[in-house]
Amino acid sequence: MIKLVYCVRKRTDLSQEAFARYWLEQHGALVQSLAEALGARKYVQSHTVEPDMNEAILKSRGLSEPYDGITELWWDDLASYQATANSPAAREARRALLEDEATFIDFSRSRIFLTEEHVVFDR
Repeated sequence: MIKLVYCVRKRTDLSQEAFARYWLEQHGALVQSLAEALGARKYVQSHTVEPDMNEAILKSRGLSEPYDGITELWWDDLASYQATANSPAAREARRALLEDEATFIDFSRSRIFLTEEHVVFDR
């Protein structure tokens, strides 16, 4: 599996609640509507919870602030990703996503990258 992982931090002018609601309800619907153009198989949002517990985990490892969540977008394999990556429909979809993301994501503090998934165990 090829997966795009997007570690997201919200814009500082948004409350956690407004960010989470917009990301899930508005942006999630947009991604779903563009999934075919992107050739994507699966889309998952993971929203950060339990700030106190996260703070303890971060401190135990000497890490900096947590992300507000992560997005994962799946393709079956690299060939599937590449098959649509440069199509006009995929380029337009990415433009629409970028424009929408600018309304709630702090790009300077977020990270995005492609990965190949290796399942170590799946109970």
